[in-house]
Amino acid sequence: MKAIAVSHYKQPLEVIDTPVPQPGAGEVLVEVAAAGLNQLDEKIRLGEFRRILPYRAPFVLGHDLAGTVVEVGPRVTSFSVGDVVYSRPRDGAIGTFAERVVVAESDLALAPRSVSVEAAAGLPLVALTAWQALVEMGKVRPGQRVLIHAGAGGVGTIAIQLAKHLGATVATTASASNAEFLRSLGADVVIDYRTRDFEQELSGYDLVLDSLGVKSVMKSLHVVRPGGIVIGISGPPTPAFAKAAGLGKILELATRALSSSVRRAAKKLGVSYEFLLMRANGDQLKSIAALVDDGTIRPIVSKTVDFDEIPAALEAFGSASTRGKVVARIGATRTAAAQRSTSTRRSS
Repeated sequence: MKAIAVSHYKQPLEVIDTPVPQPGAGEVLVEVAAAGLNQLDEKIRLGEFRRILPYRAPFVLGHDLAGTVVEVGPRVTSFSVGDVVYSRPRDGAIGTFAERVVVAESDLALAPRSVSVEAAAGLPLVALTAWQALVEMGKVRPGQRVLIHAGAGGVGTIAIQLAKHLGATVATTASASNAEFLRSLGADVVIDYRTRDFEQELSGYDLVLDSLGVKSVMKSLHVVRPGGIVIGISGPPTPAFAKAAGLGKILELATRALSSSVRRAAKKLGVSYEFLLMRANGDQLKSIAALVDDGTIRPIVSKTVDFDEIPAALEAFGSASTRGKVVARIGATRTAAAQRSTSTRRSS
């Protein structure tokens, strides 16, 4: 089968031929209809996450998928051949830029039936990130105030909608050209990052979700109330994260140094800082699919590309802003027919 792989870090991605994987116990073989593209893919190609996610090249890249189950391994009970599913496979078992991929049963969920397979493929990583930040870590409640940076991006567009669903007042940073679009998703306050300083305009927030990095995190600490929390998804990673992820003493010491200034500033202000690297979770994807199907969450796909355009599309992430997600079509025609069949079975 065809796949797109990292043959050497910092080098262009390559289209390779690789054997079709076989599902083991508790695993499912999925024919990939579409795959979402993420900043994480490009950062892994460049070697930026090599210490946290030590993949050994060559390896197939890709973290999001929607597709059709074509084979189930022993002891699989939740899925059958023909089911249309979506997933963010767990770390160490990625590889969705391929015609077929093996996924753990616990990482899968039936795809939302109300949207296209391309839209479903763009959801898993960003929606799980938003869910784990706002629901798990932040425990956002009605009446709270939440700031979401880079609101027009993949995580931002979903996090705004989820935070609004949870009952929060939502502020976001974005370009002025995206203001009305973000208000349509539920943002109450939109701050043009080019002309306004969010640190000077906002205060007393309960939670900030930051996808921009250490400089933005440091400013965000001054926006939250005492006892509030800033959650970073671009860093810096913390020793607590390294310990929970089992990264070992050396990396735990390294993250202690990387995050020391942020943690000191947070302590001085009486607030918390946590780093989030989302994890695969099929049960959460099931809940997210329900929110999509009832109209609470609307996936945002700005662009679809063909399989052989994936390398160029990923490299472009560093030079152009994207509204929502970019998704690659891999076998969408076949899966669209399967999705109609699955939807019929669900309603019967």
